[in-house]
Amino acid sequence: MAEYSGVPIEMLGIKLPFSIEAEQAVLGAIIVDSRALYDVMPIISAENFYSRINKEIYQEMALMFSMGKPIDFVTVLEAVKLANIFESEQEAKRYLFEMAETVPTISNVASYAKIVYDKYLLRALITASKDIMYHASESQDSASALLDLAEQRIYEIRSGKSSSELIRIDAALLETLDYLNKLSGPDRHKLVGLETGFGHLDKLITGLNKADLIILAARPSIGKTSFALNIATNVSKKYPDKAVVMFSLEMTQRQLVARVLSSEAKVSSQAFRTGEIAPADWRRIAEATDPLARANLYFDDTSGISVQEIKAKSRRIKNLGLIIVDYLQLMSSPGRSESRVQEISNITRAFKIMAKELDVPIILLSQLSRSNEKQRRRPMLSDLRDSGSIEQDADIVLFLHRDIEEDDDDSATNKNEVLLMVLKNRNGEVANISLQWDGQHTKFSSTEFRFD
Repeated sequence: MAEYSGVPIEMLGIKLPFSIEAEQAVLGAIIVDSRALYDVMPIISAENFYSRINKEIYQEMALMFSMGKPIDFVTVLEAVKLANIFESEQEAKRYLFEMAETVPTISNVASYAKIVYDKYLLRALITASKDIMYHASESQDSASALLDLAEQRIYEIRSGKSSSELIRIDAALLETLDYLNKLSGPDRHKLVGLETGFGHLDKLITGLNKADLIILAARPSIGKTSFALNIATNVSKKYPDKAVVMFSLEMTQRQLVARVLSSEAKVSSQAFRTGEIAPADWRRIAEATDPLARANLYFDDTSGISVQEIKAKSRRIKNLGLIIVDYLQLMSSPGRSESRVQEISNITRAFKIMAKELDVPIILLSQLSRSNEKQRRRPMLSDLRDSGSIEQDADIVLFLHRDIEEDDDDSATNKNEVLLMVLKNRNGEVANISLQWDGQHTKFSSTEFRFD
């Protein structure tokens, strides 16, 4: 029973919408012909049922389906008996028989399922509305925070997510088996991580996976913004149906686009700053502009943007595939924090939660501590500036590093070689990857894989 500030909504005089007839028609159709599940499962899940009994019967049916067991009156009866859904076997027989006998027509099962889902959405909307009203009247949070809460609750309903119920292992198993089945099928490319365009990195981290928080850190002027832009461009070209959003707290949209054009058109970045562009360069710029104009790539250069604002803007993007934020230390938290370290920890935790809620990878750029800048040694996880729990919240931590500084060696190879260090990889191994840096065109490229 839904509640509002600890009081069941029904006791407030609000009648929650549901259709027991539609729920029973769905279950009855499946008992008569188990192939009806093929039409039903893409539309509803167990949590969409209002009746506890109907919800639990559907859970048993779905589990039987995932395990390849036959579904009919006898097998379902045995399953509900073992699950203790009814108080007696006679009650179970009577309930299942009535559902199978009274189903109007199996051919309309998808329509019955849509009715069940629509009623669920209305109930979720009522519950969310009451929750929003309660927080707006009782909470001490700012109006901005309350708006974010309201938007989040509506977003969860629209995206079919629910944070109010526990999930039993059988339902989780069903979802996992369904995912594995799709992962091994023809739609595999829709489920695996997004390719960054850097083959060795993709092999190591299996691409940019949904809900992952990826930290990309480096000292100033090593090229972390350029590397992030390279990834953004590569992803938007590889996956034209996926939107890539980059939030920059340091550079303007014009500066970011100039770097992208420099990389794609192979025109010196210096030319974009001075305006000294040769006719041949204009032709290359024109050739690069056309495909870039069709890319699903977005930039936001709002200074001092908060995590809540990034989340709100990102939610409005259709088919969101990747979020990049440049960079962490320029952000501030709206709440009070005991220290800067605590504030940064709160921000990274919020980004990890956001990645999970929006179900997209987030690349968060970060600076290194001043001690590392002075020592010029290879960075470690503890070198993350204002580190706190940055490395704990992150699924992957990447560092860009030059072993030999330009003023130490005149060798072009050494000057342009940058080490991409994978120092944390929650689901894989760590290693170093050698990249080649083309400073003239602000572009990185893969060279060789290293484990040193």
